Amino acid sequence: MSDRRQQILDAAIAVLGTRGLRALTHRAVDAQAGLPEGSTSNGYRTRDALVGAVLDRLVEIETQVWQQLVAERTAPPTSTAEFAQLIAAMVHQLTGPARHLTLARHAVFHEAAFQPELQEKIGAARDRLAGWGVPWVARLGSPDPRTDYLSLLALVDGLVAIQLACPDPAFDPTPAIHTMLAGITTA
Repeated sequence: MSDRRQQILDAAIAVLGTRGLRALTHRAVDAQAGLPEGSTSNGYRTRDALVGAVLDRLVEIETQVWQQLVAERTAPPTSTAEFAQLIAAMVHQLTGPARHLTLARHAVFHEAAFQPELQEKIGAARDRLAGWGVPWVARLGSPDPRTDYLSLLALVDGLVAIQLACPDPAFDPTPAIHTMLAGITTA
């Protein structure tokens, strides 16, 4: 990806993550990026093309965030407590330092409800994410790792959505995550 395209997409993410989906216009992205008017529309002629490219960039960034969290470990978690702590750290990252990225992702997910092309991209990204998650859940002893992994993602998405919508300074997702992991490993 060229530096200019990355600059545009990061600016679009900033617009989505700080002002919401209704504020996403080519002109707003140009202003956010500090580029001449028309720069965004030169690369992404339609709003749909821009949103699709934003989704690709979000997947790229979130993959890097996850890889950074995982790289800090020497081995995959071997207990539900370790796994719960790792997932909780990711939730804190998504609702804290990466809050604008998460809000942008939620805006794109909302748009995906009406665009099959985005649904396909989200499904493919979810499947790539399952490539690391399903084996980890299996190592914990899950009798149905894929289903349990998808349930864990649903819990994480719910925890993240609630914390974004109604921030709680004392928020600790660890107990809910640990309870779920304990339940799927004793089934």
